[in-house]
Amino acid sequence: MSSEVAARSDAKKLVRSPSGLRMVPEHRAFGSPFGLEEPQWVPDKECPRCMQCDTKFDFLTRKHHCRRCGKCFCDKCCSQKVALPRMCFVDPVRQCGPCALVSHKEAEFYDKQLRVLLGGATFLVTFGNSEKSETMVCRLSSNQRYLILDGDSRHEIDFTHISTVQILTEGFPPGGGNARATGMSLQYTVPGAEGVTQLKLTAGADASRRQATAWLVAMHKAAKLLHESRDQ
Repeated sequence: MSSEVAARSDAKKLVRSPSGLRMVPEHRAFGSPFGLEEPQWVPDKECPRCMQCDTKFDFLTRKHHCRRCGKCFCDKCCSQKVALPRMCFVDPVRQCGPCALVSHKEAEFYDKQLRVLLGGATFLVTFGNSEKSETMVCRLSSNQRYLILDGDSRHEIDFTHISTVQILTEGFPPGGGNARATGMSLQYTVPGAEGVTQLKLTAGADASRRQATAWLVAMHKAAKLLHESRDQ
């Protein structure tokens, strides 16, 4: 990616929507692949009652729209203000109970796991059916759109072109518990090429193993958010 394109991809602007202030990419094409579109609000005339507790709205009981789902609720059912980075809101916004719960769970990804992906980790990387592996640092680009692999060679994979992510594990620890993550298999498409390309990441056995394992867990979560965004 050229420096000019990189600068454009990181450019942002402040916009005001009915739901609040949002810091969005200057160019829509450079938006985060984990992002969600703002929902259309249910028209006031179509919701005479709270869509959760069925309380009737009147001049004492006001209606509020959840910024995540767009449905309307009474104040009791839509009182929480929670951060919603997937829609680029600058400040925490009003959400109904179920949506607030989901947003709280996603906060871990944005507060912790996204930083791990941006920081990168070292893996042995194998492309396709090659018998040769290359030691590379894998990280997510600052605009969250590309998976960057740096070693003797350099590769950039558009995150939105990744179709399959599978964690590779081995054995079970003594005393039970979960299998240990040792790597990851990715399938992605390349513009202009037929079929899919496969990529295998293998964590080393040295001191960087712990960082690589944390990166694999974060990448798996990122893949889930990506599929949610596609299914919106």
